[in-house]
Amino acid sequence: MTYTALLFLALAMSTDAFAAAIAKGAALRKPTLPQALRIGLLFGCIETITPLIGWALGSLAADAIRQWDHWIAFFLLLGLGGRMIWLSFGADQAEESAASQKTVVLVLTAVATSIDAMAVGVGLAFVDVAIVHAALAIGVSTTVMVTIGVLLGQRLGAVAGRNAERVGGVVLILVGTTILIEHLSA
Repeated sequence: MTYTALLFLALAMSTDAFAAAIAKGAALRKPTLPQALRIGLLFGCIETITPLIGWALGSLAADAIRQWDHWIAFFLLLGLGGRMIWLSFGADQAEESAASQKTVVLVLTAVATSIDAMAVGVGLAFVDVAIVHAALAIGVSTTVMVTIGVLLGQRLGAVAGRNAERVGGVVLILVGTTILIEHLSA
């Protein structure tokens, strides 16, 4: 795999996480660069690990992962997005911000947006690729994209005001729906 192809793969794998990061950033009041970077590193680490897991599973679980990855991602993102929307109607802004930044919610969101990277890892087991380099490229790309997404989302959140959490929830649901539609139409 060429470096150009690896770069495009890494960017493609980080787009779902970028969209989710914009939603997370919109829900936060004023995320600092260290907060955004922490969220970026969390997503990046998970996005680095999932293709390695997929590669390790290789052909043994390829069909099972490909059959279910889009459904798992869809339901996780649907649940997380629904939760964000639900919280936006009942909690005050400070409670919403704290709830949307909880590590468990961030980890679930990161896992949901990286399931497709596990399936890609399975595919990479069948081609001549240095999986560690590919996984690191995907992880670094995701870290950068998520950090930028959180910071951009915060600006969008300031404009959207109280509706930011609802918008973020809708974005997560749309990302999940897009993943589902792409896999079902392929």
